[in-house]
Amino acid sequence: MASLKKVQELQKRREEVQQGGGEQAIQKQVAMGKMTARERIIKLLDAASFNEYDLFVEHEARDFGMDQKTLHGDGVITGTGTIGGRPVCIFAQDFTVAGGSLGNMHARKITKIMDHSLKMRMPLIGINDSGGARIQEGVNSLAGYGEIFFRNTLASGVIPQISVILGPCAGGAVYSPALTDFVFVVENISKMFITGPEVIKTVLGEDITMEELGGARVHSEITGNAHFFSETEDECFEQIKILLSYLPWSNTDVPARKEIKEPNADFIIAKIVPAEKKLPYDVRNVIRAVTDGSDFFEIQELWASNIIIGFGTMGGRTVGFVANQPLVLAGVLDVDSSDKAARFIRYCDAFNIPIVTLVDLPGYLPGVDQEHAGVIRHGAKLLYAYSEATVPKITVIIRKAYGGGYIAMNSRHLRADFVFAWPDAEVAVMGPEGAANIIFRKEIASAEDPEEMRKKMVQEYKEKFANPYVAASKGYIDSVIEPQETRKSLLHALEVSGGKSVGMPAKKHGIPPF
Repeated sequence: MASLKKVQELQKRREEVQQGGGEQAIQKQVAMGKMTARERIIKLLDAASFNEYDLFVEHEARDFGMDQKTLHGDGVITGTGTIGGRPVCIFAQDFTVAGGSLGNMHARKITKIMDHSLKMRMPLIGINDSGGARIQEGVNSLAGYGEIFFRNTLASGVIPQISVILGPCAGGAVYSPALTDFVFVVENISKMFITGPEVIKTVLGEDITMEELGGARVHSEITGNAHFFSETEDECFEQIKILLSYLPWSNTDVPARKEIKEPNADFIIAKIVPAEKKLPYDVRNVIRAVTDGSDFFEIQELWASNIIIGFGTMGGRTVGFVANQPLVLAGVLDVDSSDKAARFIRYCDAFNIPIVTLVDLPGYLPGVDQEHAGVIRHGAKLLYAYSEATVPKITVIIRKAYGGGYIAMNSRHLRADFVFAWPDAEVAVMGPEGAANIIFRKEIASAEDPEEMRKKMVQEYKEKFANPYVAASKGYIDSVIEPQETRKSLLHALEVSGGKSVGMPAKKHGIPPF
C-alpha cells in the first residue's frame, strides 16, 4: 500500500498540473468569455465520469529557452468519460498553457487518445483552442499535425469524430476539424482560418477582423465548414449530446433504439403542403409530420438551406433525412446543396443509418455562375453518393421531380429500395409550361388564341407525362400514396429493408468527383 507521504505528493502534483497555466492565465481565459479546458470536459461529460491520462507529460524541447519552461500537461488534456452513459474519448487544448500551442508531446498525447478511440471503437471528441504550431519546436510541430491528420483519415467512417472550435484554430490546425465528421462553433468564440488578418493585411493590404475572416457565422453561413452553430458553450455541449444520441458508436454498430412516439398532432401532413404547386412550404414540417415525437435534429441549418439534412427517428430507429426546401430557391440543387447532401449521405451509409429522401424540386440551378463554379462536378457528387450507398434508401416524391433533379434525388435508377409518390406529384423531363412551349410551339404560334392553346397544351402534357402514373406504370415508382399514408409507408419500408444486403463490385475504392 502506498505511503501517506507518497499519496500526498501525488495529490500535490495533480493539483499543480491541473492549474494549467496558472491563475493569471485562467483569469485571462475567463475574461475572454471562455471556459477553461478542464471545465469544458467536465461540463460535456456525465458527472464524475472523466478519467484523465498523461497528466504529467511534459515537452522535450530545449531550444529558444524552452528548457527553462514548464508547460503543465504540455497544453492539452486527454482522457475518457461517458456521455449519456456511453464511453467516449476526449481531448481539450488548454489555451492557458503556452496558448495551447501544439508541440511534439502535445501531439503525441492527442494521437495516443485517437489511437485508443479507434482501437476501442468509441467516438472521439476534440476541443480546439490553440494558437497553432509551437514555433520553438520547428518541424516537430508540423510532424505532429501530420500524425493527427493521418489518424483522422484512418478513423473516418469507423468511429464518429467530433470537433469543437472554442477559440482560435489557425493554419495547419484547421485541417483536423475539416477531416472530422461534425464541427461545432460558438458565436464570438470560434475562430478558424488558414492565414490570419495580419498576413492578409501584409500581403493583400486588406483590413479584416478575425470574426469577419473566420468567425462562427462565417463558417456556418458562408463556407459550410461548420455543422452546428450556437450562442454559448453550454448550448454547444447540449447540441453534442443530442447528436450523439442519434449515432452508433462505430460502423459495426447500430444507433441505440429510442422510445416510439406518434408525431405531434400539430403537424398534419396534408395541411402542410399547399395544393397550389407554386406556393412554398417548409419541408421540415413534413419531416416532423412523420418522425417519432415530431423530433428533427437539423445539420448545417444556416448553409445551403435549399436542401435540408438531419436526423430523426422512426419506429425508434435513427433515420437520416435529405429533403429539398421549397422555401429557398424553390428547392433547386446547386453547387453547395449537392456537396452538403452528398457528404451527409455518405456519413449515413458509413454508419448504418437508413436514408429517407423527400423530393420537391424543379432541377439543378441554371446560370453562368453555377456552371463556372463547377455544378457539373459538384452535382455528380450527389449522384455518386446515392449510387454508392447500400443502407436502406427510401424516396417520397411530394410535388415536383424534374429533369436531372429527379434522377439525382435517390431515384429508382440510383437503386432506391422504395419510391413513393403523392397523387399530384409531377415527374417529367421539365415543367409542363416549359415543355408545352417547346413541344407545341408551332400549334401555339398558329392558333387564333395562342394563350388559350398554350393552356390547353400544358394541360395535355400534364395528363400525358407530368404525373406519377407514367413513372409508376414503368415500375419507377413503387406506389402512389395519399399524403396521410406517408409515415405508415415509410415505417413499413424501413422495417422490411432492415436486413438489406447488397453486393458491390470488388475494388480498392471508387473515384468520386471530389
